[in-house]
Amino acid sequence: MTQKLIALKLALWLLLTGAPAAGQLPVLTLDECHDLAAANYPLIRRYDLIGASRDYSLANAGKIYLPQFNLSGQATYQSEVVRFPQLPPAIGISFPTLSKDQYKIAAEVQQTLFDANASRNHKAAIRANAEVEKQSVAVSLYAVREKVDQLYFSILLMDEQLKQHRLRMADLDNAIEKVSAAYRNGVAYRSNVDELKAERASAQSQEITFIANRSAYTQMLGIFIGRQLADSVALQMPQEQAPAAEVRRPELALYQYRRNAVDAQERQLQSDYLPRFNAFFQGAYGRPTLNFLDNDFGAWYVTGLRLNWNFGSLYSLRNNRRLLENNRRSIAVEEETFLFNTNLQLVQQRGELRKYREMIAADEEAIGYRASVKQSAKAQLENGVITVHEFINQLNAENQARQLLILHRLQLLQAMYQYKFTSGN
Repeated sequence: MTQKLIALKLALWLLLTGAPAAGQLPVLTLDECHDLAAANYPLIRRYDLIGASRDYSLANAGKIYLPQFNLSGQATYQSEVVRFPQLPPAIGISFPTLSKDQYKIAAEVQQTLFDANASRNHKAAIRANAEVEKQSVAVSLYAVREKVDQLYFSILLMDEQLKQHRLRMADLDNAIEKVSAAYRNGVAYRSNVDELKAERASAQSQEITFIANRSAYTQMLGIFIGRQLADSVALQMPQEQAPAAEVRRPELALYQYRRNAVDAQERQLQSDYLPRFNAFFQGAYGRPTLNFLDNDFGAWYVTGLRLNWNFGSLYSLRNNRRLLENNRRSIAVEEETFLFNTNLQLVQQRGELRKYREMIAADEEAIGYRASVKQSAKAQLENGVITVHEFINQLNAENQARQLLILHRLQLLQAMYQYKFTSGN
C-alpha cells in the first residue's frame, strides 16, 4: 500500500466519521490503527524516494536515443611526414612539403539507430529493481501490524477486566450496604463491615492498576499511529476470524519481484553480444585536411553509418547465466524455507486456537458453578449462616473465574489475529 493510498483512505475515514474534537479520535478499529501506523512509520517515506530514483533512472536510460555530441581537439608534432620526390623543373609539377606540426579540432554528432534493445532491457531492470525495493519496504511495514495488534488487544483486555472488576465492586458495595444495615440493627459485628470495606479498598487499588496499564498501552499505541489519544479513547472489539489455509504474506510477492529482477538481468545479457548501429556526422578544422597534399589549414566533414559489435561479452556469457541461475535457486530456497517456517508456525497457532476454545468452555462451566455458589453464599451471609470472610472467598472465586474467561476470550481473539498476521490474510 502506497503512502498516497493510505492518506486517501484516512481522509475518507475522517470524512465519514466526523472530525475528532480536541485532537481526540472517534472510536478506533484495528484496521484503522494498522493504516495509521503504516502512514506514521518513518519507513513509509522510502516509497516516494524509491519512486523518484526509479523515475530519474528511467529518464536517463531513455536518453540513449538522443543525439550525442562530442568535441575533441589535438595538436601534434611528428618526427617524419610523407615526402614526395623532387621532379625536374621542366615537368612543371611540384609537390608541397608537409609540416611536422599538425592541428585538428573536430565535432561529432552521433545518433543511435539500433542498440540491441539495451535501453528497453535497462529500463525493465530499473523497474524490476524498484519493485523489489518497494516490496522490501512493504515487508518491513507489515511487521508493524504485529506490534499494533499487541497494544490494541492489551487495551481491550484492560477494558474487559475493568468491566468485570467493577461488577465485583458492585457486589462488594451491595454486601457492605446489607451488612451495615444488619450491624445497625444489632445482628452483625462491626468487624464484618470493616472486613468488607477492607476488601473493597483492596479492589480499588487493583482498579488503579488496570487504569494505569490501559493509559500506558494507549500512549504507546498513540505513538505508533501518530495521534494524541486520550486515556478514555474507545476501541472497537474486532470480529472473530476464521483461520485461512493459504499463505499470502508480502514476503512471497518479494520473492517473485526478485525473480523478475533476475529475468531482467538475463535479458540485459542478450543485449551485450548483439550489434549496434548508429549514424554520425563529423566536422573538423585543422592541418592537414582530408586532402593530405594540401598543407594549408582547412575544414572538412565525414558522415555515414557505424557498426559496433563487441564479442568480448561472449567470453563470460555462460558464467553470467550460471550466476543468474544460482540466484534463482537461492531465491527458491529462501522462499521454501520461509513457507516451511510459516506453515510450522501456523500449525502451532492452530493448536493454540483449539486450546483457548477448550479453556473457554471449561471457564464457562466453572463460572456457572461459581455464580450459583456465590448467590447461595450471599443469601447465607444475609441470614448470618456464614461469615463475611467466607462470602468474600466465594465472591473472589467467581471473580477470578470470570477474569480467566475474559483473559482466555481475548487471548483467543488475539490468537486469531496472530494467525491472520502469520498467514497474511
